[in-house]
Amino acid sequence: MKIDHGNLKALAAVVREGSFERAAAVLNVTPSAVSQRVKALEERMGRLLVRRTVPAAATEDGQVLVHLAEQTALLEHDALNRLGLGDEAEGACISVAVNHDSLETWFMKAAQLFSSRASATLEMYSEDQDHTDTLLRNGAVLGAVTSRSEPVQGCRAYSLGRMRYVACCSPDFHARYFNGGVNARTLAVAPVLVFSRKDAMQANFARRIMRNAPWKPPVWWVPSSRAFVQATLGGIGWTMNPLPLVQEYLDSGRVVLLRSRAWEDVPLYWQHWRVNSAAMDQLTEAVLEAAKGLVKGR
Repeated sequence: MKIDHGNLKALAAVVREGSFERAAAVLNVTPSAVSQRVKALEERMGRLLVRRTVPAAATEDGQVLVHLAEQTALLEHDALNRLGLGDEAEGACISVAVNHDSLETWFMKAAQLFSSRASATLEMYSEDQDHTDTLLRNGAVLGAVTSRSEPVQGCRAYSLGRMRYVACCSPDFHARYFNGGVNARTLAVAPVLVFSRKDAMQANFARRIMRNAPWKPPVWWVPSSRAFVQATLGGIGWTMNPLPLVQEYLDSGRVVLLRSRAWEDVPLYWQHWRVNSAAMDQLTEAVLEAAKGLVKGR
């Protein structure tokens, strides 16, 4: 079965832009033309590929073809560059999923290195490190920083090191809630900062100390790594902060550990789809170089 390249690009544009109208503007055609191309592809495939919602979204089958479109665009971009026709190539954009804390600490260095070596750009999706591989698995992205060591089928995986998280709080907070020690009784009443419902790090730390005791503390839901640090400094609650974001505050005493050795190291991996692309190789090199600051070894 032959797939029309123009129809494939139209499908990818609709999903990426979220509407037929915005896709039309990007492709420099009318919304009617985009609709006709997507409809023709759906008829060719014999299945629905786009949910006509706001924003428009790919079906499970549609996501497979969007992934194909992204890989095809990347390979086309590389081929034209090798032929010395890079100026005539459409700008390639590699979609990647990056966990929130990596995005706030070391990953932007990878982006800077990549920008100095390649003409492609990145579309970054922010997600919890335990869930970025889902975006990779369903084809929504071509690469991901994830805590999963086992390669997604069809992907290459590289060990990056470990992000260190420290259980910490302000000195005043520690004096107020943990003056009698960090134990099941004090952890049960001390307010805690949690990023989202997917964030289990604080719960895992607390339950290792509390064992079978129930843990239902007051929770502050704060969906921002930087805001986490500000909330910690302000004495709102305790939490697990990425060490790079709080190292200077630990050194100055504005933040203290809940107890000695109150940290957890989360292994991180870079995974990307197996595609023979110079741009993807350059991105991988940049990611590995930027991740050198992560904790290594055991």
